Amino acid sequence: MSYTKRIFLKYILGACISCFMALQGHATVRNGADQLEKLLPLLEGKRVSLVVNHTSLCGKTHLLDTLVSLVKIVRVFAPEHGFRGDADAGEYIQNGKDTRTRVPILSLYGKNKKPLPSQLTGTDVVVFDIQDVGARFYTYISTLYYVMQACAENQKELIVLDRPNPCDYVDGPVREKAYKSFVGMLPIPLLHGCTLGEIAGMINGEGWLGKGLQCRLQVIRVEGWKHGQPYSLPVKPSPNLPNDLSIALYPSLCPFEGTSVSIGRGTTYPFQVIGSPALKDFFQFQFTPRSLKGFDKHPLHQNQACFGLDLRTKKELPQGFSLKYLLQFYQLYQKQYPDAEKRFFSRSQWFDLLMGTSQVRKDILQGKTESEIRQAWEKDLQAYRSLREKYLLYE
Repeated sequence: MSYTKRIFLKYILGACISCFMALQGHATVRNGADQLEKLLPLLEGKRVSLVVNHTSLCGKTHLLDTLVSLVKIVRVFAPEHGFRGDADAGEYIQNGKDTRTRVPILSLYGKNKKPLPSQLTGTDVVVFDIQDVGARFYTYISTLYYVMQACAENQKELIVLDRPNPCDYVDGPVREKAYKSFVGMLPIPLLHGCTLGEIAGMINGEGWLGKGLQCRLQVIRVEGWKHGQPYSLPVKPSPNLPNDLSIALYPSLCPFEGTSVSIGRGTTYPFQVIGSPALKDFFQFQFTPRSLKGFDKHPLHQNQACFGLDLRTKKELPQGFSLKYLLQFYQLYQKQYPDAEKRFFSRSQWFDLLMGTSQVRKDILQGKTESEIRQAWEKDLQAYRSLREKYLLYE
């Protein structure tokens, strides 16, 4: 079957599915990867590298499996958590080959976070398709940044297949220049309120690639979604975000990673509980982190009972970003220990990198309320909101 006929059949199939869903009265969301009628003509006759993980689905089929018989796929770049999404946060990802397609896989995590010129040899266009969750410290944004920079430096095209933002708010401190890191690559708020397609446009438009670089960028937009519209992910975006509640709580609980308090890593309900062995006198609810395959192999407080809050009882999903849990637990440490600062902020530098500033930690130590802490970032947040408007692709 000719290439043109294959494109036509894919287009007809997609159109039929969309029409059927519309007749059934369902609102349909078509991610960029679902729109092969737009993607395939852009790839015709070109050598393609993919930046993908387990969330890169075209319907229910992985994008690599969908494209490998239709276009020339030369390699796959895998981000944090690996190609199949089963590696722990921070775990070393090995290079190799996909067992199904035999396409080479190169890791973009660890020492090699940016594609090398040699790794882009034989590539005409790079396709980026990964589900983000809307938080600055979720590292797929940083991977996007490095891929854009490598494409710009090596004169390669980049196509971003866009997906909705499931935590679609603008909130939290804007990252300060001194706190640029892999968990804070861009000067944006903790919750940026953008899709990755919009972030890519912002990176280009604001000159954040440096040295006057511009990436040749195309974004295949999501159809049937707009900002503020709830979106439930069909697959968990990473091992420790297993459901909608964990994703909604992730922005507010992730900063605990810079403290001595567990947020449930090593359980089957991570980012849905908060606790510490030090707080036995204050809580009845307890959980014990274990080494769990598919979740976390070396969790904080492994095999120790942690006492705290069970947030799974919430009837509605939390919205946006909140400091209330951090403030509550730090105040309990103050009641328990004279050296509460040292005991609670056990990894203070990591906490500041996650926050993108040291001001939040300093304000907590000074006993400020959440509303008082928020005043420090409000001016920068308002400036970002105005900046964001220029790059929105959706209502």
